[in-house]
Amino acid sequence: MTSAKPNVGAQIEQMSFLRLGSDDKVTIGQQKDRWTMLFVYRGKHCPRCKRFLNKLNVALSAWADVMDVIVVSADNKEKAAADKAEFGWDFDLCYGMTEAQMRALGLYVSSPLSDAETTGLFAEPGAFAIRPNGTLMLADISNGPAARPDLEELLDGMKFNIDNDRPERGTA
Repeated sequence: MTSAKPNVGAQIEQMSFLRLGSDDKVTIGQQKDRWTMLFVYRGKHCPRCKRFLNKLNVALSAWADVMDVIVVSADNKEKAAADKAEFGWDFDLCYGMTEAQMRALGLYVSSPLSDAETTGLFAEPGAFAIRPNGTLMLADISNGPAARPDLEELLDGMKFNIDNDRPERGTA
């Protein structure tokens, strides 16, 4: 199956995610006052995701100074709650990402290798920087758990892009 690349510079599809611990949903793709960084993780079954998200949590205040941070997976509420309880993450943790949402973002979608891994389709990792006007500025997607952006480099680059009103790249 083929997957379309995310269209940087274009308005992203408006989509909402259920937020753990709240009746409010988190919505991306609409007008906001701040930039948003959306991190997509594979789910509770992925130990590499936990290491990455633990690093994000340590650096969260530096990220929150610059932009809103949202983390989402296809996990159900119970799995997301178990992760949050175990790791004590402070970021907005969302759950229930649908296959249609995964594909709209151009993410790679995987089937579980066994029921011990997980029981349904899930997204491979992705990071998306979204401008306050809802357009996509940067996309980083992986087809497996081993490739992740360096959080320090990504934040430094995003600060530069925001401070200097840099255009999207990769549009040629």
